[in-house]
Amino acid sequence: MKGRGFVSCESSKAMAPKEGRVRVSRNPELIRGIGKYSRSKMYHKRGIWAIKAKHGGTFPRHDPKPKPQSPPEKPPKFYPADDVKKPLLNKHKPRPTKLRASITPGTVLIILAGRFKGKRVVFLKQLPSGLLLVTGPFKINGVPLRRVNQSYVIGTSTKVDVSAVNVDKFDDKYFSKEAQKKKKKGEGEFFEAEKEEKNVLPQEKKDDQKTVDSALIKAIESVPELKAYLGARFSLQAGVKPHELVF
Repeated sequence: MKGRGFVSCESSKAMAPKEGRVRVSRNPELIRGIGKYSRSKMYHKRGIWAIKAKHGGTFPRHDPKPKPQSPPEKPPKFYPADDVKKPLLNKHKPRPTKLRASITPGTVLIILAGRFKGKRVVFLKQLPSGLLLVTGPFKINGVPLRRVNQSYVIGTSTKVDVSAVNVDKFDDKYFSKEAQKKKKKGEGEFFEAEKEEKNVLPQEKKDDQKTVDSALIKAIESVPELKAYLGARFSLQAGVKPHELVF
């Protein structure tokens, strides 16, 4: 029935969107992989010749559309099953090592660890790395100019006048060792070279040690029994309680 406000079934079907329609190829396959028409036939059938003729004999090419910027990566919603090790960010700025109040230039220190354990040394100054520059002096107890961590020393109440000692040239670079190139040698040459390298010390460092010791020994000898005190090794005897000692 046709009338106002009504649309026939045939017209409604024509107006409906074509969804689910199967696309049919213009070149049907005779068998799998072989089409009915050749490439040249399909060239004319698809009208590519007309498109080229319209654009001066070349097929038009459009500029690629700019890719949309990718959104920032979001953190994963779930954590991985296995722990993934990641380096931690170190946001702390290196600060200069704070020197203990009991350690001042000229203070006699007792070394608690290392090659010169138990030796008494004289503190000269603190280096930029935070290590302490000390000396025996070498002529009194065999301890040369060297760097010591303040965690491994005990500060005593004994002091030496070091105003005449010049230690401006000593820094961390002064004590760094230069990298030496290793050469392949025979067994005999290898052991001989090792003995020579161990005993070799630059003459410049020997002169620096003598310069510092000469000014320091004069100040030590002016105080009675101080030279013997520095030459004696510190040790605990039976019955001595370390927590009751006063340095």
